[in-house]
Amino acid sequence: MTLKTKSHWVDYAIFGLSVFLVFCLIFDSFLELPVLVAWLGRWHPVLLHFPIVLLLGAILISLTNKNVPYPLLTLACITALITAISGFFLGADVSAKGDLLLWHQWLGAGVALLSALWFWLDKITLGQEMYTKGLQVLLIVLIGFTGHYGGMVTHGEDFLALPSSKKQEKIPENPLIYRHIVNRILENNCISCHNPNKQKGELLMTNLKEILKGGESGNILIPGNPNESEMIMRLHLSTEDEEHMPPEGKRPLDQTEIQILERWIALGASDTLRLDALEMGEPLVALVKELMEPDPMDKWTVLPKVADSTIMNLSSDYLSIKRIASHSDALKINIFLSPEHDPKSITDLHRIANNIVELDLSAMPIGSKEMEMISSCVNLEWLEIDRTPVTDDDVDKLKELTKLSILKIYETNIGDKSISVFKGLQNLKSLYLWKTGITQGSLDELKKIKPNLLINNGIKEGVNAFFVDTDTIQKDIKTE
Repeated sequence: MTLKTKSHWVDYAIFGLSVFLVFCLIFDSFLELPVLVAWLGRWHPVLLHFPIVLLLGAILISLTNKNVPYPLLTLACITALITAISGFFLGADVSAKGDLLLWHQWLGAGVALLSALWFWLDKITLGQEMYTKGLQVLLIVLIGFTGHYGGMVTHGEDFLALPSSKKQEKIPENPLIYRHIVNRILENNCISCHNPNKQKGELLMTNLKEILKGGESGNILIPGNPNESEMIMRLHLSTEDEEHMPPEGKRPLDQTEIQILERWIALGASDTLRLDALEMGEPLVALVKELMEPDPMDKWTVLPKVADSTIMNLSSDYLSIKRIASHSDALKINIFLSPEHDPKSITDLHRIANNIVELDLSAMPIGSKEMEMISSCVNLEWLEIDRTPVTDDDVDKLKELTKLSILKIYETNIGDKSISVFKGLQNLKSLYLWKTGITQGSLDELKKIKPNLLINNGIKEGVNAFFVDTDTIQKDIKTE
């Protein structure tokens, strides 16, 4: 075993940096850095690329059984140690480090210390031994994991994840405004830059306590006063302004999201406020309900494929079939009474029954066979069978349409027996049924069971009489 004789200052520098790095590892939580030293940590993102390239180059040379040039290994080792130390300086600005940041720091320190160990092994001419080769392979693995965790710290945990259809948790019927609405907006737009792993501006937005605490520029949220809240003011800045949030390259919040944040702050920025505690006239109610509505294009992606040729074959001058959107398989159908009406034109639609989301059969002479076809349209959301000869027995066939939200069935012969079907349609939001045999008592019962259901049963008789009595045109006609 011989010792390579090179400049001693390099040995002292690597030894001193190694000792200082170990010191940072042990006493990290106790360190309070001067402003200038903390500023040096901001050079970490610039420095980190040098040791990666130098170390991988040196490892490649060594694994091909060639001697690594002394200047290359020395420079790789020193830059690795300086980069790891600057990383600790940068992380010292974070008040509470997350797991990703801790893993990144410790793995980076491992890379630096192993490179120092390799330097000393090479110093005593053991650079080509098998255990040194194993150390080099381990360095490759650690460099990969260190970079992986660094990428997650900078860009988010799912930055290097395989592409997938990420679905958010469904908003409950009676959501907590902060937990289910506000926090969702912050997660999608803000928390990637304001979390324990990446705490820009010394601001955490992972919970309400940290948001109220603020960051290096002070409070960002003043409960009850959105106009003076820094968070809202920055959202309204021009996207070209460097103070605008989110920063350039990130998706800006839309107007609905901004208005939700404004109203939540105006109401006190509480984390216990629920939707049902708000008055119906409160603007936040409508904003939250708008957010709760699913994107129809998303729910229609699961529909079976339907060819344009199929649509053309089933269409006619009196039967219009259109796609809801240009590339959507959700269909809207309007049927008009032809001089030679054939029920087969309607019953043949069973071929595309699963794709029909809107169906208008107003004033059509439909019977039991047509109603059987309608009942097979399991994805139907909008149905118009007003002014048709449907009965209570026909309406009973609609109970399988669990996605039905709008039903127009006015000017028909249905009666109170149909109320039980309407009660069972969980997604029914609008019901039009004037001039039917349904009594007021049954309607009142339905309203009690489904208070959010909009029931349109026509103009009240008293109001209608008022318009008739005050109609000047009618009076003029009578006097002539």
